[in-house]
Amino acid sequence: MLTSHARPDGDAVGSALACCQILRSMGKQANVVLSDGVPGIYRPLPFSDSVLQTTENAPQPEAVIILECDSVQRTRLTGLEQHYLINIDHHATARPFADVNWIDPSACATAEMIFRLAREAGVQISPEVATCLYTAVLTDTGSFRFSGTNESTFALAKELVRCGADPVRIAHNVYFSNPLSKMRLLGAALTSLQRDGSLACMHVDRATVECCQANEEDCEGLVNYALAIEGIEVALFFREQPDGSFRVSLRSKGAVNVAAVAAQFGGGGHECASGCAMPGPLSAATRRLLAEFQIRGYHAVVH
Repeated sequence: MLTSHARPDGDAVGSALACCQILRSMGKQANVVLSDGVPGIYRPLPFSDSVLQTTENAPQPEAVIILECDSVQRTRLTGLEQHYLINIDHHATARPFADVNWIDPSACATAEMIFRLAREAGVQISPEVATCLYTAVLTDTGSFRFSGTNESTFALAKELVRCGADPVRIAHNVYFSNPLSKMRLLGAALTSLQRDGSLACMHVDRATVECCQANEEDCEGLVNYALAIEGIEVALFFREQPDGSFRVSLRSKGAVNVAAVAAQFGGGGHECASGCAMPGPLSAATRRLLAEFQIRGYHAVVH
């Protein structure tokens, strides 16, 4: 069984789908189980319609491979602890929680590690697998914008295109297929935009999400519009959860390690792209996060 964290992103989905097909080509029985299913923008990926959302319908596995996820709990799947666990992750905040832990922060995405795994196993990369891996690399590097993107990243992208990935079609599916609800939510989020110095903040509450007929998935990526402002080094996006708490997306252009800040609140991720959960109200959540930035020498304050 292959799985990843709840609310899966492009690297989680693409790596799981690709690794599953690689294992099947090696004669293994494999299934992908994601508790929240596949987000809309990744449903055009090959094999996405085979993803299960519960372990109840999946065959009993001999081993569980957990991709791009720092704990069993974050998968939101029950009963995994009783199985042999393999942890494959590239985050700097990754933890060795499994029986086998392969953690490589130098990889640009977990997909890079899956590509290397296929090469070591002598498995030919099909166009479908290449599409899944390229999508994962594209999204997890912020379209090749995040720090850590280097010559080897583009060499990997080149090889995946050589194997059959279509970069134009993939970019269209990921970036030019947003639902109207997401665009409405973006407009609402931008009205909340606040800036002080090189830090920007946005938020949406549950009422706004409902008014826009949006969902949790539509919130993904909105923080990047705040980070896109000239002179902004750190952007925060707060989205209210049904219980009044907040999911917080943290982004940086490289001068500030937002993964270290997120880790203080039980979150994690990349130095330039991380997330965490915070109890409400919004004012208190904002103060706690900004206080952590100040402790680390970053003194921008949002009023």
